[in-house]
Amino acid sequence: MNEPVRIGRRPPELATLYRVLFLTVVAAFVAVPLLATVLGGFKSLGELRTNPFGLPSEWEWENYADILTSRRYWRMLGNSFAISTMTSALALVVASMAAFVFAHLRFFGSRMLLNYFTMGLLFPAATAILPLFIKVRDLGLLDTYFGVVLPQVAFALAMSILLFRRFFKDLPTELLEAALVDGCTYPKFFRFVTLPLSRPILATVGTITFVHSWNAYLVPLVMLNSDSMYPWPLGIMVYQGEYTSDWHLILAFITLTILPTFLLFVFAQKHIVAGLTAGAVKG
Repeated sequence: MNEPVRIGRRPPELATLYRVLFLTVVAAFVAVPLLATVLGGFKSLGELRTNPFGLPSEWEWENYADILTSRRYWRMLGNSFAISTMTSALALVVASMAAFVFAHLRFFGSRMLLNYFTMGLLFPAATAILPLFIKVRDLGLLDTYFGVVLPQVAFALAMSILLFRRFFKDLPTELLEAALVDGCTYPKFFRFVTLPLSRPILATVGTITFVHSWNAYLVPLVMLNSDSMYPWPLGIMVYQGEYTSDWHLILAFITLTILPTFLLFVFAQKHIVAGLTAGAVKG
């Protein structure tokens, strides 16, 4: 007997080919601008205008050397690292504790409070920059690290709480029930059981918050006045004049400043994927 012909299903080889082609297009879409940025830092301003995507005819190594030997660059890099580290640490502490409460405790108004936090996803920092400036000024935090850190933490809480809550709810409930029977309190269960099991989501939220803070431009621009306090996004203004911009130096500066976050993502990639996919499939 002849086997029935199956219609509507692609052969495995063809499906694999389509998948490879799609991923290649996506990779090229991401890699080409990054590669053009790196190579643009090795060109002169004139060549960058005539040959923005090709290899440099003459490699201008001094573009990178001048930036790396500048004290201003390292000071800005240190400011960015301090602000981003404090933002990530504070967001992890506050969001993890809040998410643990929303995941395991039921109290009057808990659902409404959770919805209130998640509404923060609808509004970027630019919509509240004037009230933020007034509040930071009244607190006496203008031109300080915390004047930038606190607003960034506030706007990072919505996404962080959602990710933490989903992960905490997927942990086995038998662990909490057994701990409560043995006399363990909620704070001890959170500290000694939940956090040690939450390394993937901690790495995920920490990395995302760090990168967002590292690339933030508007909040530092409004809250900081001293050149010595500027993070790296504000350092680009050094190479921009009233009528012209040194785009080759800007590209070199951008390449050197995004390199730390790129390395951070590479090393934390496994944990980030595990944290984002946790609970996606129910067994």
